[in-house]
Amino acid sequence: MPSLTSQYAVIGAGLAGSATAWQLAARGHEVTLLEQTTPAHRGGSSHGSARILRYAYAERLYARLMVRAKPLWDELERSAGRTLVTPTGAVDFGARRQPETLAQVLGDLGVDHELLSVQQATERWPEFRFDTPVLWHPGAGVIHAQAAVEAMVELAVAHGAHLETGWQLASAAREGAGYRLVSSRGDVVEAERVVVCAGGWLPDLLADLALPRGFLSRMPELVVRQEQAYHFPYRDGSGSSWPTFISMTDRIVVYGLPGGEDAGFRGQKVAEFNGGKPLPSAAHQDQLVDPDNRRRVTSYVQEHLPGLEPEPYAETTCLFTNTPDENFVLDRADGITVVSPCSGHGAKFAPLIGAMAADVASAADTSDVPAEFRVAAEPS
Repeated sequence: MPSLTSQYAVIGAGLAGSATAWQLAARGHEVTLLEQTTPAHRGGSSHGSARILRYAYAERLYARLMVRAKPLWDELERSAGRTLVTPTGAVDFGARRQPETLAQVLGDLGVDHELLSVQQATERWPEFRFDTPVLWHPGAGVIHAQAAVEAMVELAVAHGAHLETGWQLASAAREGAGYRLVSSRGDVVEAERVVVCAGGWLPDLLADLALPRGFLSRMPELVVRQEQAYHFPYRDGSGSSWPTFISMTDRIVVYGLPGGEDAGFRGQKVAEFNGGKPLPSAAHQDQLVDPDNRRRVTSYVQEHLPGLEPEPYAETTCLFTNTPDENFVLDRADGITVVSPCSGHGAKFAPLIGAMAADVASAADTSDVPAEFRVAAEPS
């Protein structure tokens, strides 16, 4: 059985794993990045070209984190020599979205924004049909998720990290002061410390990671959902003026963004938040679109988005891994760090998640890691 030794083994090369490998390697650590297929593969949560970057959160915790994350995106773009975030601005509306509250949070943090009346917003964006005040913040944009993963993997490798693809974890066990990881093919990696960034596969792996019982008992429940997204054509054939958006009505929570490469640059990606079916883990996905979900989203487009043709020309599925309170998980037990920046809103924080995960895994200063992300397990 081929064997590798490494100071750190990072499991999963999606946004979180590639960011963690980049940050650890850039700090001079020896890193092996293990990916069960290929980075940002279709079956995971980090594929495709369209994820929302936004500052608008009612929870100050996440709005503050976005203020910290954006300079790291800028650093990543400079280091990679490519554009990963396309500025679009964002609009937030609907009674349950509480635009006034969002405006207060952004104002407190000094984030550029406007709170517009229905008439003002409609004059600016006639492709929408608004029924509440609208928050506009121009600093939002669209992340090319797959390109970001590729860039962070390339930077990690440039700093000396080793990438292993087609490496699916079968077992993990304590061995001496470190861990012995064995793949489904029998390959072995011996690592002093392990960082697990397995996304929707985490529910299957937790019990096999040699984690203390106290840590496992305090892990929040992880529910994986197979979500659906649809691409609707622009009526005028051009999406140049379209921002990203989040709308929360009494009946449905919907988000949308320019679809980029995923939509052939000719449509808006629109989806219902947490509208998909729950799965035991990512291994159980079938990538089939639910007709009832398609009807709900199409009905929303007909009612609220007159700037789109109300018939999708493309559709896809993706995975959300949810915690009950939609907070992330980022904590260490012994030499294993568990990273789950989940609940459908983690992509925008990827470089910052990587930096915080590197801090936690290396026992560096973790004062900037929110207490809300810690499992706080007692010793087993």
